[in-house]
Amino acid sequence: MNRTFWNLLLVSPAILGLSSVMSATAIAAEATATPEANQLATAQSSESKIAEIVAEIVAEPVAAAPAAPENLALNSSVEAAKTPVVNEADAEKIASIEPETSAAALQTPGSDIGLAAPIAPASAAATEPLAAAGAAESSPQASDLAEQISQTETPGKIEVPAVASTPATKVEIAQTPAAGMGGPIVPVAPQALPAQPSGTMSQVTSVTQLSDVRPTDWAFQALQSLVERYSCIVGYPDGTYRGNRALTRYEFAAGVNACLDSITQLIGSTGNLVTRDDLAILQRLQEEFAAELATLRGRVDGLEARTAELEANQFSTTTKLAGEAIFAVSDTFVGDGTNLEDDETVTNFGYRVRLNFNTSFTGRDLLRTRLQAVNTARYDRATATGTNMARLAFDGDDGSQFTLDELYYRFPVGRATVFVGPKGLDLDEIADQASTFGNSTSNGSLSRFGVRNPAVFRGPQGAGASVSFNLGSLRATAGYLAGDGDAPNPADGRGVFDGSFSALGQIGFFSRPFDLGLTYTRKYNRAGDVSLMGGVGSSLANRPFDQSPTASDNYGVQVNFKPSSRFQIGGWYGYTKAEQLRGGNNDATIQNGAITVALGDFARQGNVLGFVFGVPPKVTESDVARNRNTSYHLEGFYRFQVNDFISVTPGVYVILNPEHNNNNDDIWVGLLRTTFSF
Repeated sequence: MNRTFWNLLLVSPAILGLSSVMSATAIAAEATATPEANQLATAQSSESKIAEIVAEIVAEPVAAAPAAPENLALNSSVEAAKTPVVNEADAEKIASIEPETSAAALQTPGSDIGLAAPIAPASAAATEPLAAAGAAESSPQASDLAEQISQTETPGKIEVPAVASTPATKVEIAQTPAAGMGGPIVPVAPQALPAQPSGTMSQVTSVTQLSDVRPTDWAFQALQSLVERYSCIVGYPDGTYRGNRALTRYEFAAGVNACLDSITQLIGSTGNLVTRDDLAILQRLQEEFAAELATLRGRVDGLEARTAELEANQFSTTTKLAGEAIFAVSDTFVGDGTNLEDDETVTNFGYRVRLNFNTSFTGRDLLRTRLQAVNTARYDRATATGTNMARLAFDGDDGSQFTLDELYYRFPVGRATVFVGPKGLDLDEIADQASTFGNSTSNGSLSRFGVRNPAVFRGPQGAGASVSFNLGSLRATAGYLAGDGDAPNPADGRGVFDGSFSALGQIGFFSRPFDLGLTYTRKYNRAGDVSLMGGVGSSLANRPFDQSPTASDNYGVQVNFKPSSRFQIGGWYGYTKAEQLRGGNNDATIQNGAITVALGDFARQGNVLGFVFGVPPKVTESDVARNRNTSYHLEGFYRFQVNDFISVTPGVYVILNPEHNNNNDDIWVGLLRTTFSF
């Protein structure tokens, strides 16, 4: 079953490509354009003459103009190759028609007969002005320009643009549907189009007046035609056109006003008008494409309804929800004869769920509000292995209650980034870790030790502020964080400055092939709240002087070499000098280090094979007690990326000589982690 499913997935792109080629061939054969048919786009509207001709035509339902096939219904343009075929007799009748000069026709050159919008009754709202004639888009080629189809354009009009090599013109015909899609055709008076004041824009009588327009520009011929044939281009007072910049509403009004003035003069002086045969051709084309237009109109109506529903029920215009759920099956295995008490565990099934509400007010800032519920095995408990070295990266047991886990605000100030928050702001968030696995507890290392350097990135944290200066490849960070429990507490010995805290400073070099971070963290742990390494390493390394108040200077070096996306190797080294502040004058030295390796796209794109080898925090020197042996941490895992939202990671890690004691048997931890992101 699985093999058949994957084979279908592999073959489906070829089937889709073949069907697209066959559809395009069929459409091209059915709608081959002829030079005579393209001349229909040069017709010119006239209020008085069209009214006389149309009065003689029997009112019949008129279908809308030709549209793209159904597979192009959501596209915003119709390709020139799909111009409907017009017989030669009809084409000869319209060959001598002078270009029509409506304001809307001067917007976009093209070679199709396009429908501005679904047919609406004659009492529909007035036409919204089209874009100014002088505005030019920055990317498309001149020969490929197509008429834009927008449901904000004039309802109930058939707009016939000219071919791309000639000035764009349109025949604008108002329609009043009788029954279904058609109705008598009534010409639209030029006065129906709103005229806007030209402001400070200056009229251009020759394209050479525009200093920034050159013959090599892709829109030069269009601009030259609009200037020389219609005098319908306005420029800036400094003699520039600025064709590659965005169009303001004032500039739009100036351009439309100039075009309308020119069109009014041309309408009064021309003698070539649209004939009855021309209108009959348009009516026949409308009837021919009635089914396609009905389908397109239905799809547009459906999209409008869905958009309205989304807008009415959206949570917030500034906030997005990003969630994550982890399912974890794990167990530990300990050999006989270990000195650790109650070290036997049973297979357990835990989870962690996070809901992140990410709010941005300017597009560059972030207000993070996180709710979390977690119930995953704590292997450091006395009822499990009894050592921090066996802890999982995402463990916790808060009774399966959703709590506020994180609340902070990040915003830029010039080239600096500022963090400030009263809850859950961590050292690893305010500073870069140069981590091989991305500092992730949900998709990276399985163990708590393998995530980051505990000497400088774990300690009292939660509430405070930081600032990071981005100097290109160099980055300098300084921050101060107080403990979550102490910061809001007004009692003596608590608060932001009297309770436990961490003060961090870092200078980092971050480039494409190599990352380097040099970090210093000053920590203070008040009496009864001592955990120098944040629950990583031996018990003695976390409390070298038991629960006496302790201060420490911590130094860390983090590196990550990434010669390609398929291979990364890095690691860290941490050195801590701790001192007892009360009940004695003792010192202790604590060290730890690790090497990490990641093989990206291993066996399949998106998958990662990872390894961690290191020495958990160990007291190497002390005036009180030290760890005489050495523990080793070996870890391997394979993250299988099912899709963009689901990953499955089986893995195992082993602690040799737990608690830096050779008398303790090795501890094995097996884990199967499934992560859902949404």
